[in-house]
Amino acid sequence: MNCIGIGGRKPHGKSVSEAVLDASALIAFLRNEPGAEKVADVLGRSCISAVNLAECMGKMVEYGKPLEDVAYQIDRLQIPVIPFDGAHAKIVASLLKPTRKAGLSLGDRACLALAMNLAIPAFTTDSDWGKCKLEVKIVKIR
Repeated sequence: MNCIGIGGRKPHGKSVSEAVLDASALIAFLRNEPGAEKVADVLGRSCISAVNLAECMGKMVEYGKPLEDVAYQIDRLQIPVIPFDGAHAKIVASLLKPTRKAGLSLGDRACLALAMNLAIPAFTTDSDWGKCKLEVKIVKIR
């Protein structure tokens, strides 16, 4: 699986990710919210799904930040962005039933699918993820 940066560039340095960031985790880091330090600890060894990146950017714009500023700020972090493909779609679909009662969104399941596919932990602020019995490590950052 190829990792690409936001501008289509390959990230510098280590390319092996050790964590998948949910949109909520990246937002917490960008806004210096509680849990930001846990994200900072893995930031250089993390990746994010293109779905979660879009969700993060959209939320930051909702919070009043100009899109170009948000994109620049995230691009500078050089987090590898993993394209959402057919394999991820299949995993997301398989997660619908086991996550339905907890109310997980498509974005939540996209993050979990990537973490499952890469066999690495998913970092999130969402406490509902722990209600699901899934074969992936979930790290709640706050």
